[in-house]
Amino acid sequence: MRQRCGGFTLVELLVVIVILGSLVGLAVLSTSSSSSAREVREEAQRIAALIGVVSEEAVLDSREYGLLVDDQGYRVLGYDEANGRWQDAGRGHTLPDWMALQLQLDGTPLRLQAVPRRNDRAGLADDEERTRREAPALQPQLLILSSGELSPFSLQVSERRPGGSAWQLSSDGFSLPRAEQAGAPR
Repeated sequence: MRQRCGGFTLVELLVVIVILGSLVGLAVLSTSSSSSAREVREEAQRIAALIGVVSEEAVLDSREYGLLVDDQGYRVLGYDEANGRWQDAGRGHTLPDWMALQLQLDGTPLRLQAVPRRNDRAGLADDEERTRREAPALQPQLLILSSGELSPFSLQVSERRPGGSAWQLSSDGFSLPRAEQAGAPR
């Protein structure tokens, strides 16, 4: 009788490789879904922090601010009393295509549309007055007042796919919003 040397057969190696491949595939799938859920949570927390900072700035500067939310993202506007118009305050964020925002003011859902961005961000237009006239009049949905008050609102940040994760921010108009998982008991 011949004794077998210690080693693995080709079939044993293939079985181990298939098992490892399956485990790696499952890990990648679970990481990608938790990654998007994490990004949704971080975006909701970013918006809540932004509203908090802008609210403090409004009180300190005695200036009115607003948050313009559209279907592509959001941006902060400041009210220019000299011109009587809302202007970009330089802080905004564009969301990835797979993320969505839903805004309600006083319990009324708003239909968010794309608001064109200003073409000449650097201010290099030949005729500044012409540029100002051609730019769309910006109007924020969410007001952040110098008195420390906010427009009562509810903003949901979610994945566009059905069953995706969702986080919600809301304020009664007097308190700053906090990011909470949508559907979680309060």
